[in-house]
Amino acid sequence: MYIDKDFNPVLRFMVVSDIHYHDEPRVENERFDKAIKTAYRLSEAENYQNLDAIYIVGDFATSGSEKQMLAIKKTLDDNVKPGTQVCLTMASHEFNRDNGGEEGALERFARIFNMPPDDHRIINGFHFISLTTTNGCRFDDAKKEYAKQQLKIAAKDEGKPIFFFQHPHITDTVYGSIDWGEKDLTPILVNYPQIIDFSGHSHAPVNDPRSIHQEHFTSLGTGTLSYFELDEYDKVYGTVPPNDDRAAQMLIVEADEKGRVRVYPYDVLTDSFFKKRWVIDEAWNPDSFIYTDERWKSTYKPFFPDNASVRVDVNGDTADITFTQAVDEEEGYVNDYFITLYNSNGFVAARQSVWSEYYFADMPDTISVKFTGLEKGAYTVHVETRSFWHTFGRNNLTSRFEIK
Repeated sequence: MYIDKDFNPVLRFMVVSDIHYHDEPRVENERFDKAIKTAYRLSEAENYQNLDAIYIVGDFATSGSEKQMLAIKKTLDDNVKPGTQVCLTMASHEFNRDNGGEEGALERFARIFNMPPDDHRIINGFHFISLTTTNGCRFDDAKKEYAKQQLKIAAKDEGKPIFFFQHPHITDTVYGSIDWGEKDLTPILVNYPQIIDFSGHSHAPVNDPRSIHQEHFTSLGTGTLSYFELDEYDKVYGTVPPNDDRAAQMLIVEADEKGRVRVYPYDVLTDSFFKKRWVIDEAWNPDSFIYTDERWKSTYKPFFPDNASVRVDVNGDTADITFTQAVDEEEGYVNDYFITLYNSNGFVAARQSVWSEYYFADMPDTISVKFTGLEKGAYTVHVETRSFWHTFGRNNLTSRFEIK
């Protein structure tokens, strides 16, 4: 197991978001059921066997209907064991107008889950603060005042992280936070470096190294149990990648008596930890932060291994290009590829950008792309790779082919 064996937790909890239950059971129901069971199995295999809490950070329902909320409640009732606290927040999807909007969602939420939409509780000596949005994914003055007052109380317990939860990312923090972030809380949160903030909304992968960010405080993206969407717009298929519905990720979080924290990104579908865990030893000390924007200054270059190859299969005016994945020993996998076709005169004839599919725990050994509508003539294909920090690879793959 990937859990840090030299770390002795006194707290463990799981975090998920964007589960997206529908009125009728779908694969998301099975995934959430499996996620909870998996979190217990992983916990009970350790010296510290408790799963102290389950946090669901919004968009657990697709339209916030009675059926959807009752279905989530049933999954929790069927799986949650004594000693595990549960907390849910709501956001835009729960506030669907067809089901009474925000007012209707708040009424159903209180009746079905018997908990407030905003919450501050202490679990094993650690403060947990959660906020439900209003007006879609915004935070009005009342919400901001609640956050101010609760953080002021929590901050009196010095030398410990404060775990904070809301559905939208805080703008300009984790991957996905530019299009799927809100800045309403930023002037409040920046006063508390000890905050470890959990957010969803974007459906960005939890194992992307940019899904943890530290500047004024620590931010973490919480992934999805429904479908992926990513935050780059140059890809040939847009922001939603092929096989986007193969998405079921969560975070397992531990803290020890010194207030140190370990975060383990987990893939529910393959029942496996991702390659890296996040280490936060002094959440209250910005000088200790290691997941900062300094990472964008990385000079490390990924590479194609010696046995890498590129194959071109031609059928009429179509070229199917398949190539070996590149290696990134710093992050464990590369972000994306640029595939360029040059004509016989050396000019660009076509170009595509695709992801490495790093968001799949069982990511493929090769990547394939298709070029169609090519004119007759000779071509050179050029494949280059790029890291998450936009450093291009130290070598490239090339091959030649002809459209007859």
